[in-house]
Amino acid sequence: MKLGAFSISLNVKDVAKSRDFYRHLGFDDFGGDAAQGWLILKNGDTVLGLFGGFIGQNTLTFNPGWDQSAQEVDPFDDVRAIQARLLAAGITLNDQTDPDGTGPGSITLTDPDGNAILIDQHR
Repeated sequence: MKLGAFSISLNVKDVAKSRDFYRHLGFDDFGGDAAQGWLILKNGDTVLGLFGGFIGQNTLTFNPGWDQSAQEVDPFDDVRAIQARLLAAGITLNDQTDPDGTGPGSITLTDPDGNAILIDQHR
């Protein structure tokens, strides 16, 4: 199963303060909009999302169809195929996407230790 680009999405109290902290660890701005309360930072292939209240908890995020630089890759496993495979394996999904849809879609699940996982396809 190809899950695509991987990042950690952090629920932060202050996006600007968090950006300043992670800049000291070598992260640079990669995307997002600080005025809207979210930024994407990058250090090499490591991608970190800072979300000021957008998400309920820190989340492992996968983006099918993208590489670590948010560039399209082909082929890739569509989120609906990933969803079908997880459901067939008996994995409970918190949120599902329309199995008959196309293009962007997302699913969420929780690992056995309570960690949130988002599989978010943008294309």
